[in-house]
Amino acid sequence: MDDVVLMSDPRVTGISVVGDRAGLVDVTGSLPLDQRKADATGAWRLLREPVLERLVDAAERLPRDLRLVVVEGYRPAALQATYFEGYREWLRAEDPSRSDAELHRLASRYVSPPEVAPHTAGAAVDVTLRGADDVELDLGCPVNASPEDSDGRCYTAHPDVVGEALLLRRALAAALGGAGLVNYPTEWWHWSYGDRYWAYATGAERALYGPLTTG
Repeated sequence: MDDVVLMSDPRVTGISVVGDRAGLVDVTGSLPLDQRKADATGAWRLLREPVLERLVDAAERLPRDLRLVVVEGYRPAALQATYFEGYREWLRAEDPSRSDAELHRLASRYVSPPEVAPHTAGAAVDVTLRGADDVELDLGCPVNASPEDSDGRCYTAHPDVVGEALLLRRALAAALGGAGLVNYPTEWWHWSYGDRYWAYATGAERALYGPLTTG
């Protein structure tokens, strides 16, 4: 999986941002919500409006027995920085010989650097699937499992993910990709539209959304 282009790659970080003014909207009422990332401010329920429109489209593309569920949308910059720095320092403790540059790269497999993070732009969403009985389905590893915790199965195309979990990942990818969102290949649950990684993946000259300065 070493050939995956990470969020910290200069091919991603070097992309400029147009600065589209599409605002944040609340997902509530449009799609089912998972509560595991709920916060007091309700930030986790917010997304750029064009992102939400594409998610609703994706939900309609899924087989009738599958339900698209939002786990987390917008993430304030300070929280993103806390996540990134915490994971980077955990990696440092695991192997103190790693350079700062290597730690930055490795951390970006799982948490995007704050300056380019799609969640802080309101352009990314973490999702999962539920069945007709409203029970969360197994897609090979839990949402938000790190590469270490999941033995790499967090990677969307990991070869150890087979059977029903693989079929579910394919159904999720077909629906979300068909609606215009792109996946971050290290996290099967992470999809975005309009951010720098979306621009890289689609060949767009510029991103539509950069990190918001508030929150």
